[in-house]
Amino acid sequence: MRRVTRALLLLFAFAIPWEYSLDLGEPFGNVARIAGILALLAAIPAVAYTGRVRSPGAFQCLVLVFFLWFCMSYLWTIDPAATLVKLRGYFQEIIVVWLIWEFAGTPADLRNLVRATVAGSWVLAILTLAAFRSPESIAAGLVRIAAFGQDPNDLARFLDIAFPLAALLAETERHWMLRLLALGFLPVGLAAVLLTASREGFVAALIALAGSAIVLCRGHAARIVAATFALPIVFAGFWLAVPSGIAVRLATIPAELSGGDLNQRINIWAAGWRAFARAPLAGSGAGSFVAASRLAQNDTAHNTALSLVVAGGLCALLIAMLLVALAVHAALQTRGLLRIALVTALFVWAVTTLVATVEENRITWLLLALIVLAGRLAGENPGALAAQFSPAPRLSFTPVPPLAVQPD
Repeated sequence: MRRVTRALLLLFAFAIPWEYSLDLGEPFGNVARIAGILALLAAIPAVAYTGRVRSPGAFQCLVLVFFLWFCMSYLWTIDPAATLVKLRGYFQEIIVVWLIWEFAGTPADLRNLVRATVAGSWVLAILTLAAFRSPESIAAGLVRIAAFGQDPNDLARFLDIAFPLAALLAETERHWMLRLLALGFLPVGLAAVLLTASREGFVAALIALAGSAIVLCRGHAARIVAATFALPIVFAGFWLAVPSGIAVRLATIPAELSGGDLNQRINIWAAGWRAFARAPLAGSGAGSFVAASRLAQNDTAHNTALSLVVAGGLCALLIAMLLVALAVHAALQTRGLLRIALVTALFVWAVTTLVATVEENRITWLLLALIVLAGRLAGENPGALAAQFSPAPRLSFTPVPPLAVQPD
Protein backbone atom coordinates (compact mmCIF):
# COMPACT_ATOMS: atom_id res chain seq x y z
CA MET A 1 0.00 0.00 0.00
CA ARG A 2 2.85 2.39 0.66
CA ARG A 3 4.06 1.84 -2.90
CA VAL A 4 0.59 2.73 -4.21
CA THR A 5 0.48 5.80 -1.98
CA ARG A 6 3.85 7.01 -3.25
CA ALA A 7 2.66 6.60 -6.84
CA LEU A 8 -0.51 8.59 -6.08
CA LEU A 9 1.60 11.22 -4.30
CA LEU A 10 3.61 11.70 -7.50
CA LEU A 11 0.35 12.04 -9.42
CA PHE A 12 -0.77 14.64 -6.87
CA ALA A 13 2.43 16.67 -7.31
CA PHE A 14 2.11 16.38 -11.10
CA ALA A 15 -1.48 17.66 -11.06
CA ILE A 16 -0.98 20.64 -8.74
CA PRO A 17 0.52 23.15 -11.24
CA TRP A 18 -2.34 22.76 -13.75
CA GLU A 19 -5.14 21.77 -11.36
CA TYR A 20 -7.52 24.61 -12.29
CA SER A 21 -7.48 23.65 -15.96
CA LEU A 22 -9.37 20.39 -15.29
CA ASP A 23 -12.30 20.80 -12.93
CA LEU A 24 -15.11 18.23 -12.87
CA GLY A 25 -17.33 20.34 -10.63
CA GLU A 26 -18.87 19.37 -7.33
CA PRO A 27 -18.61 16.99 -5.62
CA PHE A 28 -15.36 15.97 -7.36
CA GLY A 29 -13.53 19.27 -7.82
CA ASN A 30 -10.35 19.78 -9.80
CA VAL A 31 -7.80 17.16 -10.76
CA ALA A 32 -5.39 17.93 -7.89
CA ARG A 33 -8.18 17.65 -5.35
CA ILE A 34 -9.13 14.23 -6.75
CA ALA A 35 -5.50 13.07 -6.76
CA GLY A 36 -5.01 14.33 -3.21
CA ILE A 37 -8.10 12.51 -1.94
CA LEU A 38 -6.97 9.30 -3.64
CA ALA A 39 -3.51 9.64 -2.09
CA LEU A 40 -5.04 10.24 1.33
CA LEU A 41 -7.41 7.27 0.98
CA ALA A 42 -4.42 5.06 0.10
CA ALA A 43 -2.28 6.54 2.88
CA ILE A 44 -4.68 5.70 5.72
CA PRO A 45 -4.67 1.89 5.23
CA ALA A 46 -0.94 2.01 4.41
CA VAL A 47 -0.22 3.56 7.79
CA ALA A 48 -2.69 1.24 9.53
CA TYR A 49 -1.08 -1.82 7.91
CA THR A 50 2.45 -0.97 9.03
CA GLY A 51 1.32 0.39 12.38
CA ARG A 52 3.86 3.20 12.29
CA VAL A 53 3.86 6.90 11.53
CA ARG A 54 6.94 9.02 11.02
CA SER A 55 7.48 11.36 13.95
CA PRO A 56 6.49 14.88 12.90
CA GLY A 57 9.07 17.61 12.84
CA ALA A 58 8.70 21.18 14.03
CA PHE A 59 7.38 22.26 10.64
CA GLN A 60 4.61 19.64 10.58
CA CYS A 61 3.58 20.48 14.14
CA LEU A 62 3.37 24.18 13.28
CA VAL A 63 1.30 23.43 10.18
CA LEU A 64 -1.16 21.61 12.43
CA VAL A 65 -1.20 24.58 14.84
CA PHE A 66 -1.77 26.91 11.86
CA PHE A 67 -4.78 24.87 10.73
CA LEU A 68 -6.23 24.50 14.25
CA TRP A 69 -5.91 28.23 14.86
CA PHE A 70 -8.01 29.00 11.83
CA CYS A 71 -10.48 26.29 12.90
CA MET A 72 -10.82 28.10 16.20
CA SER A 73 -11.45 31.35 14.33
CA TYR A 74 -14.90 29.97 13.47
CA LEU A 75 -15.86 30.89 17.03
CA TRP A 76 -15.44 34.61 16.35
CA THR A 77 -15.57 34.92 12.56
CA ILE A 78 -17.66 37.66 11.00
CA ASP A 79 -18.41 35.45 7.97
CA PRO A 80 -19.14 31.84 9.07
CA ALA A 81 -19.97 30.58 5.56
CA ALA A 82 -16.69 31.88 4.10
CA THR A 83 -14.76 30.44 7.05
CA LEU A 84 -16.15 26.94 6.52
CA VAL A 85 -15.25 27.07 2.83
CA LYS A 86 -11.76 28.30 3.66
CA LEU A 87 -11.17 25.60 6.28
CA ARG A 88 -12.08 22.88 3.80
CA GLY A 89 -9.64 24.39 1.34
CA TYR A 90 -6.88 24.68 3.94
CA PHE A 91 -7.23 21.00 4.86
CA GLN A 92 -7.00 19.92 1.23
CA GLU A 93 -3.94 22.09 0.64
CA ILE A 94 -1.86 21.34 3.70
CA ILE A 95 -2.46 17.57 3.51
CA VAL A 96 0.40 17.49 0.99
CA VAL A 97 2.76 18.43 3.84
CA TRP A 98 1.95 15.25 5.78
CA LEU A 99 1.86 12.98 2.73
CA ILE A 100 5.33 14.05 1.61
CA TRP A 101 6.76 13.85 5.12
CA GLU A 102 5.34 10.37 5.70
CA PHE A 103 5.82 8.66 2.35
CA ALA A 104 8.89 10.32 0.80
CA GLY A 105 11.79 8.73 2.61
CA THR A 106 14.78 8.79 0.27
CA PRO A 107 16.65 11.27 -1.94
CA ALA A 108 15.27 9.35 -4.92
CA ASP A 109 11.74 10.11 -3.69
CA LEU A 110 12.64 13.79 -3.52
CA ARG A 111 14.00 13.71 -7.08
CA ASN A 112 10.82 12.00 -8.31
CA LEU A 113 8.66 14.66 -6.65
CA VAL A 114 10.73 17.41 -8.27
CA ARG A 115 10.35 15.62 -11.61
CA ALA A 116 6.58 15.39 -11.14
CA THR A 117 6.34 19.09 -10.28
CA VAL A 118 8.33 20.15 -13.34
CA ALA A 119 6.33 17.76 -15.54
CA GLY A 120 3.10 19.32 -14.27
CA SER A 121 4.53 22.77 -15.01
CA TRP A 122 5.28 21.58 -18.55
CA VAL A 123 1.58 20.74 -18.93
CA LEU A 124 0.62 24.20 -17.66
CA ALA A 125 2.99 25.92 -20.09
CA ILE A 126 1.72 23.87 -23.03
CA LEU A 127 -1.90 24.61 -22.14
CA THR A 128 -1.05 28.31 -22.08
CA LEU A 129 0.61 28.20 -25.48
CA ALA A 130 -2.39 26.28 -26.83
CA ALA A 131 -4.72 28.96 -25.45
CA PHE A 132 -2.66 31.62 -27.25
CA ARG A 133 -3.21 29.86 -30.57
CA SER A 134 -6.87 29.03 -29.93
CA PRO A 135 -9.48 30.58 -32.27
CA GLU A 136 -11.24 32.15 -29.28
CA SER A 137 -8.14 34.06 -28.14
CA ILE A 138 -7.30 35.17 -31.66
CA ALA A 139 -10.85 36.36 -32.32
CA ALA A 140 -11.10 38.20 -29.00
CA GLY A 141 -7.69 39.84 -29.38
CA LEU A 142 -6.83 39.11 -25.76
CA VAL A 143 -3.82 40.86 -24.26
CA ARG A 144 -3.45 38.46 -21.32
CA ILE A 145 -3.38 34.77 -22.16
CA ALA A 146 -3.78 31.96 -19.67
CA ALA A 147 -4.63 28.28 -19.78
CA PHE A 148 -8.30 27.50 -19.33
CA GLY A 149 -9.42 27.98 -15.72
CA GLN A 150 -6.19 29.67 -14.65
CA ASP A 151 -5.62 33.17 -13.31
CA PRO A 152 -2.77 34.81 -15.28
CA ASN A 153 -0.92 35.96 -12.16
CA ASP A 154 -1.20 32.57 -10.44
CA LEU A 155 -0.14 30.81 -13.63
CA ALA A 156 2.97 32.95 -13.98
CA ARG A 157 3.88 32.35 -10.33
CA PHE A 158 3.53 28.56 -10.66
CA LEU A 159 5.85 28.54 -13.68
CA ASP A 160 8.36 30.87 -12.03
CA ILE A 161 8.71 28.54 -9.04
CA ALA A 162 9.36 25.63 -11.41
CA PHE A 163 12.24 27.36 -13.26
CA PRO A 164 15.01 26.66 -10.69
CA LEU A 165 13.69 23.12 -10.15
CA ALA A 166 13.88 22.49 -13.90
CA ALA A 167 17.42 23.92 -13.98
CA LEU A 168 18.37 21.58 -11.14
CA LEU A 169 17.13 18.56 -13.12
CA ALA A 170 18.79 19.82 -16.32
CA GLU A 171 22.13 19.86 -14.53
CA THR A 172 21.81 16.62 -12.54
CA GLU A 173 19.81 14.15 -14.65
CA ARG A 174 21.95 11.31 -16.03
CA HIS A 175 19.87 10.57 -19.12
CA TRP A 176 20.07 12.97 -22.06
CA MET A 177 16.32 12.96 -22.74
CA LEU A 178 15.41 13.90 -19.17
CA ARG A 179 18.05 16.66 -19.19
CA LEU A 180 16.77 18.09 -22.48
CA LEU A 181 13.17 18.01 -21.26
CA ALA A 182 14.14 19.86 -18.10
CA LEU A 183 16.23 22.39 -20.01
CA GLY A 184 13.52 22.86 -22.63
CA PHE A 185 11.06 23.93 -19.96
CA LEU A 186 12.99 27.17 -19.40
CA PRO A 187 12.25 28.82 -22.80
CA VAL A 188 8.77 27.27 -23.08
CA GLY A 189 7.87 28.31 -19.54
CA LEU A 190 9.23 31.82 -20.12
CA ALA A 191 7.12 32.16 -23.26
CA ALA A 192 4.05 31.15 -21.24
CA VAL A 193 4.89 33.67 -18.49
CA LEU A 194 5.21 36.45 -21.07
CA LEU A 195 1.85 35.54 -22.58
CA THR A 196 0.16 36.10 -19.22
CA ALA A 197 1.36 39.73 -19.31
CA SER A 198 1.68 39.41 -15.53
CA ARG A 199 3.93 42.16 -14.27
CA GLU A 200 4.59 40.46 -10.95
CA GLY A 201 5.14 37.19 -12.83
CA PHE A 202 7.66 38.82 -15.16
CA VAL A 203 9.68 40.31 -12.29
CA ALA A 204 9.62 36.98 -10.46
CA ALA A 205 10.66 35.22 -13.68
CA LEU A 206 13.77 37.38 -13.91
CA ILE A 207 14.71 36.36 -10.36
CA ALA A 208 13.95 32.71 -11.05
CA LEU A 209 15.95 32.70 -14.28
CA ALA A 210 18.90 34.37 -12.55
CA GLY A 211 18.95 31.58 -9.97
CA SER A 212 18.52 29.01 -12.73
CA ALA A 213 21.50 30.49 -14.57
CA ILE A 214 23.62 30.08 -11.43
CA VAL A 215 22.59 26.43 -11.23
CA LEU A 216 23.39 25.81 -14.89
CA CYS A 217 26.62 27.82 -15.07
CA ARG A 218 28.16 27.10 -11.66
CA GLY A 219 31.68 25.89 -12.29
CA HIS A 220 31.38 26.23 -16.07
CA ALA A 221 33.25 29.31 -17.28
CA ALA A 222 32.42 28.59 -20.94
CA ARG A 223 28.71 28.52 -20.16
CA ILE A 224 28.95 31.87 -18.39
CA VAL A 225 30.58 33.48 -21.40
CA ALA A 226 28.05 31.93 -23.79
CA ALA A 227 25.12 33.01 -21.60
CA THR A 228 26.45 36.55 -21.38
CA PHE A 229 26.26 36.94 -25.14
CA ALA A 230 23.19 34.79 -25.74
CA LEU A 231 20.77 36.12 -23.11
CA PRO A 232 20.35 39.64 -24.58
CA ILE A 233 19.58 38.09 -27.97
CA VAL A 234 17.12 35.61 -26.44
CA PHE A 235 15.27 38.30 -24.47
CA ALA A 236 15.17 40.56 -27.52
CA GLY A 237 13.71 37.72 -29.55
CA PHE A 238 11.02 37.05 -26.94
CA TRP A 239 10.24 40.76 -26.69
CA LEU A 240 9.76 41.06 -30.44
CA ALA A 241 7.77 37.84 -30.68
CA VAL A 242 5.12 38.55 -28.05
CA PRO A 243 2.05 40.59 -29.03
CA SER A 244 2.50 44.34 -28.76
CA GLY A 245 -0.18 44.67 -26.08
CA ILE A 246 1.80 42.40 -23.76
CA ALA A 247 5.01 44.34 -24.33
CA VAL A 248 3.21 47.62 -23.62
CA ARG A 249 1.77 46.27 -20.36
CA LEU A 250 5.09 44.89 -19.14
CA ALA A 251 6.77 48.19 -20.01
CA THR A 252 4.62 49.90 -17.35
CA ILE A 253 6.42 48.05 -14.52
CA PRO A 254 8.86 50.90 -13.69
CA ALA A 255 6.06 53.47 -13.61
CA GLU A 256 3.89 51.29 -11.37
CA LEU A 257 6.76 50.70 -8.96
CA SER A 258 7.74 54.35 -8.79
CA GLY A 259 4.38 56.07 -8.52
CA GLY A 260 1.46 53.89 -9.53
CA ASP A 261 -1.25 52.26 -7.44
CA LEU A 262 -0.13 48.74 -8.41
CA ASN A 263 -3.40 48.08 -10.21
CA GLN A 264 -5.59 49.24 -7.28
CA ARG A 265 -3.65 47.14 -4.77
CA ILE A 266 -2.76 50.15 -2.61
CA ASN A 267 -6.44 50.91 -2.05
CA ILE A 268 -7.10 47.26 -1.17
CA TRP A 269 -4.17 47.25 1.26
CA ALA A 270 -5.47 50.39 2.94
CA ALA A 271 -8.87 48.75 3.43
CA GLY A 272 -7.19 45.61 4.76
CA TRP A 273 -5.12 47.63 7.21
CA ARG A 274 -8.29 49.20 8.62
CA ALA A 275 -9.82 45.73 8.99
CA PHE A 276 -6.70 44.53 10.82
CA ALA A 277 -6.90 47.49 13.22
CA ARG A 278 -10.40 46.39 14.26
CA ALA A 279 -9.24 42.88 15.29
CA PRO A 280 -5.43 42.89 15.55
CA LEU A 281 -4.79 39.88 17.78
CA ALA A 282 -7.16 37.12 16.67
CA GLY A 283 -8.37 38.48 13.34
CA SER A 284 -11.82 38.38 11.80
CA GLY A 285 -11.92 34.69 10.89
CA ALA A 286 -10.56 32.49 8.11
CA GLY A 287 -11.71 33.64 4.68
CA SER A 288 -13.13 36.89 6.01
CA PHE A 289 -10.78 39.36 4.31
CA VAL A 290 -13.36 40.63 1.82
CA ALA A 291 -16.09 41.02 4.44
CA ALA A 292 -13.77 42.58 7.03
CA SER A 293 -12.29 45.00 4.50
CA ARG A 294 -15.69 45.77 2.97
CA LEU A 295 -14.52 45.09 -0.56
CA ALA A 296 -16.20 43.64 -3.62
CA GLN A 297 -16.88 39.91 -3.48
CA ASN A 298 -14.25 39.01 -6.10
CA ASP A 299 -11.42 40.99 -4.48
CA THR A 300 -8.50 39.40 -2.66
CA ALA A 301 -5.84 40.82 -0.36
CA HIS A 302 -3.08 40.77 -3.01
CA ASN A 303 -0.65 40.41 -0.12
CA THR A 304 -0.18 37.20 1.83
CA ALA A 305 0.88 38.75 5.14
CA LEU A 306 -2.08 41.15 5.07
CA SER A 307 -4.49 38.34 4.23
CA LEU A 308 -3.22 36.28 7.16
CA VAL A 309 -3.22 39.11 9.66
CA VAL A 310 -6.77 40.20 8.80
CA ALA A 311 -8.11 36.64 8.89
CA GLY A 312 -6.10 35.26 11.81
CA GLY A 313 -4.56 38.26 13.48
CA LEU A 314 -1.01 38.61 14.70
CA CYS A 315 -1.14 35.04 16.02
CA ALA A 316 -1.63 33.63 12.50
CA LEU A 317 1.05 35.90 11.09
CA LEU A 318 3.53 34.74 13.76
CA ILE A 319 2.84 31.07 12.98
CA ALA A 320 3.29 31.73 9.26
CA MET A 321 6.58 33.55 9.84
CA LEU A 322 7.86 30.62 11.91
CA LEU A 323 6.89 28.22 9.11
CA VAL A 324 8.84 30.28 6.58
CA ALA A 325 11.82 30.49 8.94
CA LEU A 326 11.84 26.69 9.28
CA ALA A 327 11.67 26.33 5.49
CA VAL A 328 14.62 28.72 5.09
CA HIS A 329 16.59 26.74 7.66
CA ALA A 330 15.79 23.49 5.87
CA ALA A 331 16.89 24.90 2.51
CA LEU A 332 20.18 26.04 4.01
CA GLN A 333 20.78 22.56 5.42
CA THR A 334 21.25 21.27 1.87
CA ARG A 335 24.35 21.75 -0.24
CA GLY A 336 25.47 22.49 -3.77
CA LEU A 337 23.04 22.83 -6.66
CA LEU A 338 20.10 21.62 -4.59
CA ARG A 339 20.56 24.46 -2.13
CA ILE A 340 20.78 27.06 -4.90
CA ALA A 341 17.62 25.74 -6.57
CA LEU A 342 15.59 25.52 -3.37
CA VAL A 343 16.69 28.93 -2.08
CA THR A 344 15.87 30.48 -5.46
CA ALA A 345 12.42 28.88 -5.57
CA LEU A 346 11.72 29.99 -2.00
CA PHE A 347 12.89 33.52 -2.74
CA VAL A 348 10.70 33.70 -5.84
CA TRP A 349 7.77 32.51 -3.76
CA ALA A 350 8.52 35.10 -1.06
CA VAL A 351 8.65 37.93 -3.59
CA THR A 352 5.27 36.97 -5.03
CA THR A 353 3.70 37.00 -1.55
CA LEU A 354 4.15 40.78 -1.53
CA VAL A 355 1.54 41.28 -4.27
CA ALA A 356 -0.47 38.05 -4.21
CA THR A 357 -2.42 35.89 -1.78
CA VAL A 358 -0.57 32.57 -1.91
CA GLU A 359 -1.33 30.81 1.37
CA GLU A 360 -4.38 29.31 -0.34
CA ASN A 361 -2.44 27.65 -3.19
CA ARG A 362 -1.39 24.01 -3.14
CA ILE A 363 1.83 24.96 -4.93
CA THR A 364 2.84 26.91 -1.81
CA TRP A 365 2.49 23.91 0.46
CA LEU A 366 4.05 21.58 -2.11
CA LEU A 367 7.13 23.80 -2.35
CA LEU A 368 7.49 24.16 1.43
CA ALA A 369 7.01 20.41 1.91
CA LEU A 370 9.72 19.62 -0.66
CA ILE A 371 12.13 22.03 0.99
CA VAL A 372 11.50 20.61 4.47
CA LEU A 373 11.92 17.07 3.11
CA ALA A 374 15.24 18.06 1.55
CA GLY A 375 16.37 19.51 4.88
CA ARG A 376 15.47 16.29 6.68
CA LEU A 377 17.30 14.15 4.12
CA ALA A 378 20.35 16.41 4.39
CA GLY A 379 20.55 15.46 8.06
CA GLU A 380 19.65 11.77 7.71
CA ASN A 381 21.62 10.82 4.60
CA PRO A 382 23.72 13.71 3.28
CA GLY A 383 25.92 11.49 1.11
CA ALA A 384 23.02 9.93 -0.78
CA LEU A 385 21.34 13.32 -1.18
CA ALA A 386 24.52 14.86 -2.57
CA ALA A 387 24.95 11.93 -4.97
CA GLN A 388 21.34 12.21 -6.15
CA PHE A 389 21.74 15.89 -7.03
CA SER A 390 25.38 16.04 -8.09
CA PRO A 391 26.17 17.53 -11.52
CA ALA A 392 26.02 15.05 -14.36
CA PRO A 393 29.44 14.98 -16.06
CA ARG A 394 28.12 14.69 -19.59
CA LEU A 395 25.10 13.61 -21.61
CA SER A 396 24.42 9.90 -21.37
CA PHE A 397 22.44 7.73 -23.76
CA THR A 398 21.71 5.00 -21.24
CA PRO A 399 18.09 3.84 -20.83
CA VAL A 400 15.83 5.98 -18.64
CA PRO A 401 15.91 4.48 -15.14
CA PRO A 402 12.56 3.59 -13.54
CA LEU A 403 11.21 5.73 -10.76
CA ALA A 404 12.87 4.64 -7.55
CA VAL A 405 10.30 3.26 -5.12
CA GLN A 406 11.08 2.48 -1.52
CA PRO A 407 10.04 -1.11 -0.69
CA ASP A 408 7.35 -1.72 1.86
